[in-house]
This record gives sequence, structure tokens and C-alpha cells, in this order.
Amino acid sequence: MRGVQPSTRMLPPQNNKYSRMRMWSLQSLLITLCVALSCVTRAAGLIRVYGYEGREVDVPCPYGGGYESYVKYLCKNDCADKDVVVKTDRAEKSKYSIRDNRTSRVFTATVSQLSRADAGKYWCVVEKNGKDIYTEVKLEVEQDTCCDQSIKVEDHEEATVSFDCPYESGDQNNQKYFCRGNLRSTCLQQALFTSTSQQSGRFRLQDDTRVKAFKATIINLTQADSGQYLCGVHRDTGLDVFTAVDLQVKEWCCVKSQELSGTVGGQVTMRCPYPPQHSNYRKYLCKGDHRKRCRDMISQSRFTTQDHLSSGFFSVTIKALKTSDAGTYLCVSDPLWRPANYTKIQLSVDSHMPGSTMIPPNTVEETAGSQSTLGIPGTPPKDAKNTHLVVFIVPAVLLVLMLAVLVFICKFKCHKVQGMWSKL
Repeated sequence: MRGVQPSTRMLPPQNNKYSRMRMWSLQSLLITLCVALSCVTRAAGLIRVYGYEGREVDVPCPYGGGYESYVKYLCKNDCADKDVVVKTDRAEKSKYSIRDNRTSRVFTATVSQLSRADAGKYWCVVEKNGKDIYTEVKLEVEQDTCCDQSIKVEDHEEATVSFDCPYESGDQNNQKYFCRGNLRSTCLQQALFTSTSQQSGRFRLQDDTRVKAFKATIINLTQADSGQYLCGVHRDTGLDVFTAVDLQVKEWCCVKSQELSGTVGGQVTMRCPYPPQHSNYRKYLCKGDHRKRCRDMISQSRFTTQDHLSSGFFSVTIKALKTSDAGTYLCVSDPLWRPANYTKIQLSVDSHMPGSTMIPPNTVEETAGSQSTLGIPGTPPKDAKNTHLVVFIVPAVLLVLMLAVLVFICKFKCHKVQGMWSKL
């Protein structure tokens, strides 16, 4: 809440006889004016107050000396009896409250649970016999959530990202700040950093008055940093102004992820695609889920690699599988370890000999002593040819045997019939 406190003109009590005569004449005039002007005496100035939906706002109402003990109240619109929302000599309502600081001569009315319907004209009133003193108040209520449009930013884990937050020329010397979330009412109180404390941990702010923009920076990004942020500029009068940012932090790895399985003693082949610009770079396989925790495995004798330049991938074969080979592997073709340039492969190794298994399409399984290949077309399993031979040869042999048996039976029966006819 921010408001402009006006200078108020009030009439303090007078004690001498001449003053009392003038006061009586003035009162007579005011009584006449009350008929025409609905008995409203307005103090100079206008108090502007701003608030956000769902929040509360304080309406400060200053008054002059000599009126400390008078009844004060806040009213709306025409300030009829039904328009009085809170009064110092009445019980407070749930939505409205009032307190009078007689030392500073300011009474404050609080409006809670603001809605757009609360916006409009109010009056700060000091109650007096026949001539209450009024000061006009204008309350503006804005939506708390920000904003209709936002800047979309994407980056990867461990990167450093910066947001440019422009502001107007008149805000050059005003406080700037940066907060997480999209609520304007609490942004300054929950700021990650401000122009007065320009760095806090992974966050820092740099104000460039030449281009009328400040830069908010987050270093060493994590996926937990994804979300909404607000760049704020504080204003002494009116509401602060904001720029909304929507940040998405992607996983450091990978272009794609694959799963591969094998058995102890067998071997597996991994396929690792890479972009054309990596053709002349060294390719290798490392074990681990992150570059900081990844060990080059190509130096081991059981690991062999082959680069298929024309097809844009390299393959790595692991022989004599061990249970310790299970884990996460990264196919590396970028010496700078830039994010999202890798294929992640999750390898599982079964220590037991599997039984007869139906292998669905695109699923890699392996029997002991055989090779499992991931993603290399034109490499059928070694047992496939034997299976085809069995499927075609066995039925043919059975058919020949059946024909031979039928021929033998026919000949036997024919010979037996001929013998019977010869006896006749």
C-alpha cells in the first residue's frame, strides 16, 4: 500500500469572544451550505491508495491538531450512514478495521480481502457537530498475479542464465529487485536480491542505466530453478512495475536414452549416434550419469569401438560381460562436454542363464555366449539361420518317412492278395 498524504486544512477551536462571534457567523453560513452541499466539508488534497486482490490495504488519514479525541471513520461513495464501513466508536467488521494514532495525528483504516469491487472513492472523516471534515480517498485494486505476457527462457543444468529487465527513464534511481513466483504483492519482501544487495549466493543483479535495464543472473542452474520469476522496479507512488520471466531448466544429458541388457559371459554392442560436426572428434564410452562422475572405459581390453562415419554413429562392444558392468553409460563425441550432446545407455547384466525367451521387436536380450546388438541394422542373431533350417528340413524328412511307410504297406497288401488268388 502506498498513498500520498495531503496537507489538510482544519479549523481549530477559538477561545476569545471575537473569535466565537466569527465562529457563530461561520456556523450559520455552514448550516446554509449544508442544505445545498449535503453538509460536506472537504480537506485539501487527495489520498491515492493501491492494493492487490486477496490482500489488504491501509488507508492513512491525517488530521490536524486539536482533533485527537474526535470520532473518526471511513466511508464510501456519498458517505451516507449506509456507506460508513468502519468507525472508531463502533465495533469493527471482519473486513474493515481502524486505529487512531493520536501522537502522529493519523488514523488508519484497513480493508482486508480486497476485490475489484472494493475499488473506488472513499472518505476519511473527522466527525464534528454539524461540519464533519472530509478528505477524499481513491482506492485502486489490481490483480496480484503477474503477468499476461512473460519472457520464455530455456537452458540446461550447470549453465548460467541472465534476464534483461527494462525500465522507464523515471525509474533510473529506483530500487530494482528480482523474486521467484508471480505474486506482485510479496515480491519485494521475498526478493532473491535487490539493487542494494546485488549478489546473494548463485544470484546477482547488475543495473545498466545507459540502456535503462538491469540484468538478473542465475549461475550453476539446477532443474529445481525451473519456474516463474519477476523483475520488479519499486515506485514511491503507485504500484511497482514488473517483467515476468518463465524459466525452464532441462536435464544436462541427453539427446536420447536407451536400455540394453545382457548376461554374464556374453557380449553386447552399443550404438552411439553423433552429429556431423563431431565426425573428426574422438569418440568413446564412459561409465557414469554425469561428466563429473564419468570414467572412460575404452582403455579396457574388453571394450572395443568402431566408428561408422558414413552412418553417423560409433559402436562399442563389451565382451565377457560381468555383473559390475551394469550401470549408466554416456556416448561421448563432444570434447567440450556441452549439454544435450550425448546418448545415455542403461545396461543391466543378468547373472543367471535365461531359459527359452520370446524376443519382441526392438527388444535386446542375450543368451550366454551370444552377441546382443543395440540398433545396428542387418545383424541377425547367429541362431536365426539354424532355426530356419530346422523349420524347413524336419517337416521334409518326416514327409519322406511317411511316404516310404505308405509304399511299404501298399506293397505288402498287394503281395498278400496275389498269394490268396494263386491258391484259388
